[in-house]
Amino acid sequence: MNQLHPSMTAWRHALHQIPETDFNEHQTAAYIAAVCTELGYQVATGIGGTGVVASITQGSSTKSIGFRAELDGLLITEAVARPYASRTPGRMHACGHDGHMAMLLGAAAQMASDASWCGTVRFFFQPDEEHGHGAHAMIADGVLTRFPVDCIYGMHNMPGLAAGNLATRVGGIMASEDNFVIDITGIGGHAASPHTTIDPLVIGAEVVLALQTIVARSVPPSEPAVVSCTEFITDGIRNAIPSHVTIKGDTRSYSPQVQALLERRMRELVAGICAAYGATGVVSYTHEFSPTINSSAGVAAAVQAAHAVVGPARVTDTVAPLLGSEDFGAFLATVPGNFIFIGNGDTAPYNTPLHNSSYDFNDAILPTGAAYLCRLAYDYLH
Repeated sequence: MNQLHPSMTAWRHALHQIPETDFNEHQTAAYIAAVCTELGYQVATGIGGTGVVASITQGSSTKSIGFRAELDGLLITEAVARPYASRTPGRMHACGHDGHMAMLLGAAAQMASDASWCGTVRFFFQPDEEHGHGAHAMIADGVLTRFPVDCIYGMHNMPGLAAGNLATRVGGIMASEDNFVIDITGIGGHAASPHTTIDPLVIGAEVVLALQTIVARSVPPSEPAVVSCTEFITDGIRNAIPSHVTIKGDTRSYSPQVQALLERRMRELVAGICAAYGATGVVSYTHEFSPTINSSAGVAAAVQAAHAVVGPARVTDTVAPLLGSEDFGAFLATVPGNFIFIGNGDTAPYNTPLHNSSYDFNDAILPTGAAYLCRLAYDYLH
C-alpha cells in the first residue's frame, strides 16, 4: 500500500482545497467520480443528491462488500495557512472527511489492480454527513437496492488516539441525535400584574427542570442517555410577562428503544406541566441521526482485519462509546457491518480536536486505513 501513499496524499490535498457542504458537494463528487472512473470502476452519480457509488466486479461470485466515506466539509474558516488550505472562505475539511475519501480511493486503486479476489466491491461516497441527512437521502434514493452489499464498513479518524491505531466495539459506538423544540403558550401581561397572566416563562423553567428527570428516573442506569436544553427564547420584554416561550435542545442515546422512551417521556412531561397551569405545550421531536450500532460479526471481521494490518497491540475492541453522532448508523440499521476509529495521532498537531479551525488530517495514516479496508475485502471475498 505504501506505493499508493503519494497518490492518496495528492488526492487528499486536492479534496482539502475544495470543501463543500449541505448537499452542494458538486465539485467534490465530480473529482471522486473522475478518479474512480480512471481506476476502472463503474460509477453512478447524483444518488441522494450528490452521492457517488463506484463498483467493480471480478469473477462469478455473488458476494459483495461496501465501504463508505463522506463528501462534506464544515462551515469553518481554516486557521492555518497550509499549502493545500481551503480555497473557499468560511469552509474547510475540519473533520477529516478528505482523508476518509482518500483512504477509500487508495483501497479502490489497490482492489482494481489485484485479480486475486472474486465478487463485487462498492465504494459509497455520501453527502451531508455533518447534518445527518446524507445517508438517509441515499437510502431513500434506493442506493442499497440499486447497489446491494452483504455488509458495509465505515471509518473515522480520531485525534488523541495514537496514529494508525484502530478501535471499535460491539453495540452502540456513536449515539443517536434527536432534536426537539417545545413551544409553550400562556397569557402575557404587565409585569406588575402577574396574577392576570399564565406565565409561560415560569412554566418553561419547570419544564426544563423536569426534563432532567427523564434520564435520572426513566432510563435504566445501564443505558447511557443525555437530554440537553440549549436555548430558551421568549417574546417578553423587561416589564411584560411573555405569552410564548420556546425551548430547544437535543437528546443522545444508543438504542432505538431509549430514543422512543426519551420522546415519550418528554411529551408526557410537557403536556402534564402545561395542563397543570392552564397553558398549552407543543413538542416537535425529530430524529436527525440514527445510533451507530456495530454487530458482533462486523466487529469480529473488523478486528481480524485490523490485527492483520497493524498487529493486536494496536487494536482494541472495547473502545468507550461516544455521545457524538454519525449518520453511518443509517446504513448499519439496514446492512450489517462495522464502524471503527483510526488514530489521527496523540501529539501535536494531529491531536487537535475535530471541528477545530486548526485541525488537519494526518497523511501518515492513509496507507494504514486503505490497507485495513482492503484486508476486510480480501477476507470476505476470498
